[in-house]
Amino acid sequence: MIGQLFNTLANCLKIPELRSRILFTALVLAVARVIALTPVPGLDGSKLALYFAETAKTSGGGVFGLYSMFTGGALEQCAVGALGIMPYISATIFIQLLTAVVAPLGKLAREEGGRAKLVAYGRYLTVLLCLGHGLIVALGWENPEKAFQGFSGSLVTADNLWLYRIQTVMILTCGTLFLMWLGEQITERGIGNGVSLLITVGILARLPNAGKSLVSMFQQENSKFLHLVLLVLVLAIVVAGVVLITQGQRKIPVQYAQRAVGRKIMSGGTSFMPLRVNYAGVMPVIFAQAILMFPGMIFEKLAAILPAGFGKQVSIYIASHLGRQGFTYLFLYGLMILFFSYFWVATQFNELQVADDLKKHGGYIPGVRPGTATSDFLHNTMSRITLAGAVFLVVIAIIPTVMSAYLKIDPLVAQFFGGTSLLITVGVLLDTMRQMESYLLMRHYDGFLKKGKVRGRA
Repeated sequence: MIGQLFNTLANCLKIPELRSRILFTALVLAVARVIALTPVPGLDGSKLALYFAETAKTSGGGVFGLYSMFTGGALEQCAVGALGIMPYISATIFIQLLTAVVAPLGKLAREEGGRAKLVAYGRYLTVLLCLGHGLIVALGWENPEKAFQGFSGSLVTADNLWLYRIQTVMILTCGTLFLMWLGEQITERGIGNGVSLLITVGILARLPNAGKSLVSMFQQENSKFLHLVLLVLVLAIVVAGVVLITQGQRKIPVQYAQRAVGRKIMSGGTSFMPLRVNYAGVMPVIFAQAILMFPGMIFEKLAAILPAGFGKQVSIYIASHLGRQGFTYLFLYGLMILFFSYFWVATQFNELQVADDLKKHGGYIPGVRPGTATSDFLHNTMSRITLAGAVFLVVIAIIPTVMSAYLKIDPLVAQFFGGTSLLITVGVLLDTMRQMESYLLMRHYDGFLKKGKVRGRA
């Protein structure tokens, strides 16, 4: 199997167009890593990087550690790409959700050229988010004792604070916009989804440090070799499960009747409609993490500033139960993943429109009447398979927390056994492999798999 993989990769380099796309993608990703390591003028990021390394060993870095993971470590390095590509993703998701609930935007999306206008709106919103977020990050670097709990020292080396603020906000905004442009160039001229690849490379950049932590953990605890084998086995099982659910589909048979279009007679046939088990992807996990982290931080700050009394005790009690390693946090975390899984499907999967499209094209599901009965059937089917995908997301999402809290494994190592890191990495790599496989099959080369094929993500 390994030999087949190397032969397939060698065949990829034999196709001129695919080879140029792979090299272009690698070059652009290298530029993105340079942006993530280039420091902003007027800042000393070495102290902050040391602080993140220490907090990652105990709590995984908290909300800042999560965001730093998406930026590829740029936040802790005080780098030009400290905002990462997340403002662009947030703006795109926001516009996408508005399209599902705001009628004029939904109408615009169905018009010719409407998608291009929505993309432009997302870019404008990205600039606004970058300006606001960049100012918050600049002020956080200016006052690190208030932004990062337990941090001591100063990061700003510039003399003029106002010049530092304006300069930093502009640099961070331009860094995100440049990353956005690089992602679009990869999608257009390279291989794979550019924005997703930028996030994945940032996540994989932590692998060397995770490997060092794993080796040092076994050296310090004098663990047996069997423990390492068990960890590798668990990782293989989790990755196999993620691939299985990510690729999992419920195929709904669709029968098309013979019909006349103008002077042409369109013949009927049988096809199928694929409904993905994990339709929402990694989005429910990201939403749940983002929402749950802020209440804990707020009550932790209140516990520190409130005088002794009932309010302080309540704040301490809530903050301790909302900690990332507590049972209450895990329970709420799982519930929110379930909720956002159904929320994402409800806003993105329009069974009424699908049923209408089937009816217009002369298609129907065998045993189900066209129209309302078809939409009800799709709604019930999607609800059942979404439950399976949501439960799977809950299990995968809590694995890193359980491993770090109860098995005493370094959080830097545990994050690669589940959660957003593994879900994003596996999904993006599968999507990239699918595109590469399509080029190979067009040139009559064998793909990555002898049987079947790698299915892409919606």
